Amino acid sequence: MKITDISKIKLLAFDLDGTLTQHKSPLSPQARRTLDRLGERYRLVMVGAGMCRRIYEQMERYPIDIIGNYGMQRAVCDRDSGELVIVANESLPCDRLSVEERVTALREKFGYTHFTGDNVEYHSSGCVTFPVLGTKADIGDKLAFDPDRAKRRRIYPQVKQAFPEYTVFVGGSSSFDMAPAPYNKYYALDRYCKELGLAHDEVAYVGDDYGPGGNDESVYRSDFPFVEIDNYLDFPKIMEDFLK
Repeated sequence: MKITDISKIKLLAFDLDGTLTQHKSPLSPQARRTLDRLGERYRLVMVGAGMCRRIYEQMERYPIDIIGNYGMQRAVCDRDSGELVIVANESLPCDRLSVEERVTALREKFGYTHFTGDNVEYHSSGCVTFPVLGTKADIGDKLAFDPDRAKRRRIYPQVKQAFPEYTVFVGGSSSFDMAPAPYNKYYALDRYCKELGLAHDEVAYVGDDYGPGGNDESVYRSDFPFVEIDNYLDFPKIMEDFLK
């Protein structure tokens, strides 16, 4: 835990998958209770890789503000109605022909030329996913492909080099996620703090994906206090330090 003085903390920011829940799973009762208790003392916000609405629905409409798409989207939860209100929604153009050519070249270089579905997945925000096994790959094949991320981390530097206009992450179970630069979770959280008038040492980020290529890495390597979660089941116990 990279925190020297918990008494300074005013805002807690969270990753979702692997931190509060299993991948693409709803909140457990224990996680919900922990968030409820934390919300009595701190302002809370989710900082996600996906769209705000998807995060909100995965959390079964838990009342929390959300930063989505690495900062390209932001939403606030109306506590009275329980509705999520999108307050910012940015998008950037994508040169699909160039992206297709570069992904194809990477497949040929590293031997991933056999895939199911599309070569690349494009998102309305301008974010891009390079699905190593293709967009229609069987879920079992995806989960078995690279569970420790060793295969993707081995070629991660070359993928980063091929896409200098993007921030590249080792994403999901078998893909690389790319957000238009400068968007990443650090950029998103820093901008959010400026809007609220909060200093970095007044904010703690809670995440699990802080290794090389992880989408929490940019925050982990910054001056934001960082709480490491290596098993989402430990989340309630680890956060007890903030409730003393």
